[in-house]
Amino acid sequence: MQKTPKDVVITGIGIVTCHGTGKEPHMALLTARSASQPPTETEKFAPYPLHPMPEIDWSSQIPKRGDQRQMENWQRLGVYAAGLALDDAGLKDNADACASMDMIVAAGGGERDINVDTLIVNEGLKHNDRARLVNEKLTTELRPTLFLAQLSNLMAGNISIVHKVTGSSRTFMGEEAAGISAVETAFARIRAGQSSHSLVGGAFIAERDDIFLLVEGIQAHATGSWAPLWQRQPEAGGGMIFGTVGAFLVLESREYAEARGAHIYATVDAIEGDRGSRESGAFEQRLARLADSVGGKDDKDLLVLSGASGLHDITAREKTALIQAYPGAVLRGFGGLTGHSLEAQFPLGLALAALALDVKAILPTFDPECETEMTSPAAAAVVTTVGYVRGEGMAHLSAEA
Repeated sequence: MQKTPKDVVITGIGIVTCHGTGKEPHMALLTARSASQPPTETEKFAPYPLHPMPEIDWSSQIPKRGDQRQMENWQRLGVYAAGLALDDAGLKDNADACASMDMIVAAGGGERDINVDTLIVNEGLKHNDRARLVNEKLTTELRPTLFLAQLSNLMAGNISIVHKVTGSSRTFMGEEAAGISAVETAFARIRAGQSSHSLVGGAFIAERDDIFLLVEGIQAHATGSWAPLWQRQPEAGGGMIFGTVGAFLVLESREYAEARGAHIYATVDAIEGDRGSRESGAFEQRLARLADSVGGKDDKDLLVLSGASGLHDITAREKTALIQAYPGAVLRGFGGLTGHSLEAQFPLGLALAALALDVKAILPTFDPECETEMTSPAAAAVVTTVGYVRGEGMAHLSAEA
């Protein structure tokens, strides 16, 4: 594909998963001879397994203790991953570039005070006037700053405060679709010449009692021990295994990146998101349309990185649709090694694809029984994210020549 000044390129990658922080552990993951079982926590939230947060030195990206204290882990993780991306792009100490940098964040709701929730539930068993009880506890038990901490746009606010990213700011909510829309918007603005450089991404904390309550409303989460993504069985719960993830990217126009001599990991050629009914073949038709739109069907040495959630039915249907759309491609389900991360899933997939293309990785099979061997480095990649309830997205990336 011919290069143009308005090409959207990835120049900064900030990743945190259960495997560690930064590019190095994730490049090791992508270039290993074989994939091993990822770090998994099975006892703390039994019967639900998850991929936990690694050890993090928050001070390396959030130097002020006061800034650290006023954030929850979700915000800390986002600010930390954003700092990694800025460092990687060589923009962390460029005050002018950060002051004009656009920022688009995919966010969920803030974390709840689980101790207060538990207190209210337990006290509610002893009282008939529960409305009065709730009002009383809300005024006496909750710290005032909790309400601020629950605002979704505070991750972006804290990135602005800590890293001085003070261009335009947008926050999207809506689980996986938020991550898709965030990146799609940054891509479109750069392509249209409305932005020259942007910080985009999200974060997700898996270690939350309330998140299991949310997804178990539809019995979505796996139970028991870890199993590879494509092999999870209905007798072991719904199939999803959450993972704590922070994933941010620095996207730039090619002309902006080349003018400052930035390292380019990959070019983002196309992104598209959609949503709609999944009944009567509509889901498969939509994925086929997305594949036609973003391209890649004629690519040689194509890698398809699926962000499948693991939820049994929709994951199996996605795999079938991807094999039909890209019959010659190598398919990998990255969520099997990192866990599913809702808002951060699509940015994470793009980050992993960009790393794989940049280092010309020959990826191991993430699920040896269900994935084929990769024999040569990929020249292009398609990244997917399919929401466990709604929303789908795809992107096409090309290696830098």
